[in-house]
Amino acid sequence: MITLAGRRNAGKSSLINAIAGQGVAITSPTPGTTTDPVAKHYELNPLGPVTFYDTAGLDDDGEIGRLRVAATRKVLMRTDVAVLVIDEKGLSRSDHSLIEEVRALGLPVVVAFNKADIMKPDEADTRWCEEKGITYVAVSASSGTGVDALKTQIIESAPPEMREDPVLAGDLIREGDWVVCVVPIDLAAPKGRLILPQVQVLRDILDRDAIAVTVKEREVKDALTNLAKPPALVITDSQAITSVAGDVPDGIPLTTFSTLFARYKGDLGELAAGAVRMDSLQDGDRVLICESCSHHPVADDIGRVKLPRWMRQYTGRTLEFDVYAGHDFPEDLEQYALAVHCGGCMTNRREILRRIRECRRRGVPVTNYGIAISKTQGVLERVMAPFRHM
Repeated sequence: MITLAGRRNAGKSSLINAIAGQGVAITSPTPGTTTDPVAKHYELNPLGPVTFYDTAGLDDDGEIGRLRVAATRKVLMRTDVAVLVIDEKGLSRSDHSLIEEVRALGLPVVVAFNKADIMKPDEADTRWCEEKGITYVAVSASSGTGVDALKTQIIESAPPEMREDPVLAGDLIREGDWVVCVVPIDLAAPKGRLILPQVQVLRDILDRDAIAVTVKEREVKDALTNLAKPPALVITDSQAITSVAGDVPDGIPLTTFSTLFARYKGDLGELAAGAVRMDSLQDGDRVLICESCSHHPVADDIGRVKLPRWMRQYTGRTLEFDVYAGHDFPEDLEQYALAVHCGGCMTNRREILRRIRECRRRGVPVTNYGIAISKTQGVLERVMAPFRHM
């Protein structure tokens, strides 16, 4: 996610059109043409698919203007690379403050001195960037000058997770291994299909030339009995972990889809440490349940019903739970003693890592659904065991 921000009429919309090579955003000489953030999906190799965001001017005024600025800042705070577009007026004090604020969050910033076709960037501004170690490029959205150089700087500034190819289950198995996948079909299962984490794990197993056996939780014993040799790994849906752990002998490695995804899309060590913090919860503590997608909750919804019930039973504490769905954390995140995030199957690794960093920055331990479930069911050590040698 790459966000273009700056003052009104700095040329953000024209620049995103020049980057994309098409008329994505409406442009006009009238300041404030862009009101809500505008997204453009784009293939930026070698990073792959990215989303560019055009945003409202940070100097917008009035009651509606302040709402537009707030929307811009929300998008900016969850970006991977921030591109600050500067017009012929040069860097202002507010630009300096914004750059420092974004960098304090650990986000890379590229300064694009736009309208280079009518004047060069001010030497004092480029010197300030150099002193601060900030990458800058002189560009012209109208003529296209410097646009390729800007793309290059965005690519080079991208955080490591945008370049990495994270591992899912492939390093836990070898060619020819048998892997048993336990997939419950209950009220929470989507109609006529498997959920994305299950599909991705199955594909990863096949890509490794291993053999996947997919069963429901009541078929685990029969599957293990009928296999010619013990499986190299058993992977189960977290909600069935208690029964599956009882059916799988201790000598057979066991984990969950959610634990695999905690590593694939986030930081497994930090999410596991967050689950351990459950032991220190006190009466009256508030727990944030974070969902990254919207869905119609069923009667026994995992985030709204099952997890709160299991956590109260495990801790023996009177806990308060708030459910928050969407891209952004609540502004009062510090009031929570623990954040429990969904598996993130409908979002990307960069977004999950951004949320983990935000929790860390604001002093809130974070875990995810599956790891939290394993903790409440007393099997966290077992589902983490396959990763101890990693």
